[in-house]
Amino acid sequence: MSPHLPTLTPRPEGNTALRRQLAAGVRDSFSAGLGILPLGIALGLLVVQAGLPWWLAPALALAVFAGSLELLLVGMIAAATPPAAIALTTLAVNFRHVFYAFSFPLHLVRNRFAKAYSVYAMIDEAYAVATALPEAERSGPRLLALQVSCQLYWAGGGLVGVALATALPAPVEGLEFALCALFTVLTLDALHARREIPSVLLAGVSVTVALLLTPGAALLTALLLFVVLLLFRHALAGRAGDGETAPGTGGTHA
Repeated sequence: MSPHLPTLTPRPEGNTALRRQLAAGVRDSFSAGLGILPLGIALGLLVVQAGLPWWLAPALALAVFAGSLELLLVGMIAAATPPAAIALTTLAVNFRHVFYAFSFPLHLVRNRFAKAYSVYAMIDEAYAVATALPEAERSGPRLLALQVSCQLYWAGGGLVGVALATALPAPVEGLEFALCALFTVLTLDALHARREIPSVLLAGVSVTVALLLTPGAALLTALLLFVVLLLFRHALAGRAGDGETAPGTGGTHA
């Protein structure tokens, strides 16, 4: 008589928990999608109106996936900007993502390929939503579902914009202002939340100097100068903090 072998049964509770986390990540993306989808539509419209091939909109959404930079790249590609200038602009615009890595919950993503995608898809909106979640509610699947959803909003919006551009009888004027409006809203929101008056002043100095010295490349110069000033300010703040906590400056002796 053969011994009784235990049968392996699936664990539906594990699959249910995974589905709940994925659904929660999709729900988390709704608020960000309200801003991402219109910008994607603007990207598709700009691509067609600039005389570029329609497939550039979804290609940028897949290969670049950096909303503000993609809107800039459309104009730079249409103007046949040198690759070196494009590379410097990319560095200046996306340099902020270096600081995102310090507080983004990337450690929750275990799979190395999924982790590589999470680094790639670390856009402003995903960072803001993910870091606002309580630590007890964060998980790798929820984070990935949020980021995938954001990219789908962006790519889908680009395709919608392409379709609208081909259907409209005349070009839509003023779409170039979408990027300026985006950064204006983000700046005002950050100022209201954190009261970063010094950063705003440094940004104003950077723009003023760029307009005076390099009016033909003011945006690139202002971005690079602003990054340098922020790094200098961070270094000064670090030194001031070290001085305040130096041993023997305020401690008591037995």
